[in-house]
Amino acid sequence: MIETKKRLYSGLATLCDAGATGFERHAADLYDPQVEVRAAHPVNEGKGLEFLADALYGPALAAFPDLERRDLIVVGGSYEGRRYVATMGHYCGTFHGDWLGIPATGRATYIRYGEVHEVRDGRIVQTNCLWDILDVIRQAGHWPLAPSLGAEGMWPGPITQDGVVLTPQDPAQSRASLAQTLAMQATLGAYGDEAEGGREGLLNMPQKDHWHPKMMWYGPSGIGTARGLSGFVDHHQLPFRTAFPGRKGGGQWDEVAELKEKHGGGHYVRVGDGPYSVTAGWPSVFAMHTGPDFLGIGPTNRPVTMRVMDFYLHHEGLIRENWVPLDILDLLLQMGVDVLGRMRALLATRG
Repeated sequence: MIETKKRLYSGLATLCDAGATGFERHAADLYDPQVEVRAAHPVNEGKGLEFLADALYGPALAAFPDLERRDLIVVGGSYEGRRYVATMGHYCGTFHGDWLGIPATGRATYIRYGEVHEVRDGRIVQTNCLWDILDVIRQAGHWPLAPSLGAEGMWPGPITQDGVVLTPQDPAQSRASLAQTLAMQATLGAYGDEAEGGREGLLNMPQKDHWHPKMMWYGPSGIGTARGLSGFVDHHQLPFRTAFPGRKGGGQWDEVAELKEKHGGGHYVRVGDGPYSVTAGWPSVFAMHTGPDFLGIGPTNRPVTMRVMDFYLHHEGLIRENWVPLDILDLLLQMGVDVLGRMRALLATRG
């Protein structure tokens, strides 16, 4: 697994450095010809090197000719017989050309990413890329939503400064990291929103046994970053669970059954790598939007799915940091809000 991580770590960076003219040659070396591509809205899903170039990387390399990749976390492992490398960081470049309808600014811009790559026979056969498009809209100055409750801005790397894991790790520690993550996630799944425990209920339920006192929760643009369990509850968890309550109770599981049948869902990856762990789903959350004021949007009573990744740092026996790429544009589109359309309307009023 070490050599696989090293190959992707260097290969994905080279892919950006090659630019638009060298992309095809380097992509053919790194990806399977029939690679399955799953990316954030509006790119979404496709297959093959042509889709990878035309829909995902090509437009970005054209808009950011000096694009470079800066990994903050590189970890890997096996799940259900599949081998994965998971990465988190920022692409950086000068925003010279319009991208996905976002007007160029001519300024340095960061594209936050979480990526999970399935590797077989030395090549990527499935790539999952959650790039934070909404954050680029924010940096360009065309914010189309209510203000975020958490703090917006770049995500820092791990406090331990050891996120690029390219050396052998203790298997026992890797298993313990993943086990702690799954135990914490189990407390979230078992908690009953219908009990109406509110803020105090979330602060005092068993999740508190897994989070570090100085925990950091880094959410996608639109939600933002939270500090400490109280910040996590106030700036994300309570608003989120109020908007999407009882995801496994109150009859809602039956209401989203059709979505689950269509998408399959659940975690496609669960890995631990030393003091890090990663889980992700495409989608892994199914819910009914029945509560008020999520990102400033009232209840729509619509079923939704969520494409999400979680990167965790386990430090001093607890979960110290949690980075959470989530496809906000796709989620809001299911709720009847076209964020890119709102941005275009906003630009039209200024033009």
